[in-house]
Parts: sequence; structure tokens; C-alpha cells
Amino acid sequence: MRKIIDLDSFDRRLLELVRQNNLEPARILADKVGLSLSAVLRRLRRLRDEKVIVADIAVVNPALTGSALTMHVLVQMQQAGPQTMDNFAREIVRHPEITGAWDVTGDDDFLLKVQVGSMEDYDVFTRRALGEDKGVHSFKTLITIRNIIENDVARRPLRDG
Repeated sequence: MRKIIDLDSFDRRLLELVRQNNLEPARILADKVGLSLSAVLRRLRRLRDEKVIVADIAVVNPALTGSALTMHVLVQMQQAGPQTMDNFAREIVRHPEITGAWDVTGDDDFLLKVQVGSMEDYDVFTRRALGEDKGVHSFKTLITIRNIIENDVARRPLRDG
């Protein structure tokens, strides 16, 4: 079980700021949170060392990089046993079109977020990744019309200390 990291109000404020823009210079962050530059750098280093901050990434606009269509795919497996589920989970990570995947409860077994450039690309993907030979019984595709909130990690609540 993972331990919960104690975050004080300065840590939470720093996290709010770097979740919005992790390229903000530490001297500006220091001004915004009311700490010294060295204190901000020390806190950010600790937050990274303790895996509170797990990545510093660039969020890329998929419409400008050839992955303009987003599908949410509900997958039902032929058999929902642990071996079938684990095999499928290992298999789907090999497909770069899948940008999110969850093992879910209910009538469906998996929820996949798939990003492709065209419907033709999606057809090729489904034949390659969601065939009966992969243990898939059926799948249902929900096509995104417009994004309302797109993986906005800055919206995730931080536990109060």
C-alpha cells in the first residue's frame, strides 16, 4: 500500500501552479507562493523524489499531429477470466493508437481511448487489435464530437493536510 504524502499549503499551491505550467521559472513560483527560491527548489525536488510529481511532459494537440479522431471503445471479452484479461491488457499496450486503457466494472471489461487520423485508420486498428483472436467478444465505439474537458490533471483535487 502506498503511503500518503503530507502536503502543506505551500506544497499544494506549488502543485497547483506546476500542474498548469511546469515551465514556470522557480523564481516566479517563489513569488506566487511566498517562499524563497531555494525553498521552492527544495520542495519541488522532494515532490519529485517522493513521486508526488511523476512526470514533466508536453501535452500535444492531436489535431496537429495526425490523431484528430478520438474514440472511446467499450470492450467485452469472450471470457472474463484473469488469464484472458491479463493477456489482453498486455497486448493493448503494444498499440500506439491506444492512449488510455482501463479495466472496468459492469457489462464491459475494458474501456479504451483510441486516437487515430481517420476512420480508415480506425478500421485497420480494430482489425489488428480487437479481433476474436485477441479474445474479444464484441466492442462498442463512441466517437468524440468535441472535447469538453481533455485529461485536465490540473482539475484533480489535492488532499487537504
